[in-house]
Amino acid sequence: MNNLLYINIGALEIFILTLIIPLLILKIYCIIDITRSKFNEPVNKLLWTIIVIFVPLIGELLYLIVGRSQKQFR
Repeated sequence: MNNLLYINIGALEIFILTLIIPLLILKIYCIIDITRSKFNEPVNKLLWTIIVIFVPLIGELLYLIVGRSQKQFR
């Protein structure tokens, strides 16, 4: 019974929880924001989606810094 109270968390699990999961959440946020937005030029939506998916971390940061300024505001 006492063994059930002990949780064995190793370095890999801590790495996943502290680094990979927040990066995945950031990627999902950027993709949702891109798909819900209208851009000044329609091709920009496709380009930003490809950049965010295939260029980890730098793609998300570029979109948040540069890409959001290319959106149409209602």
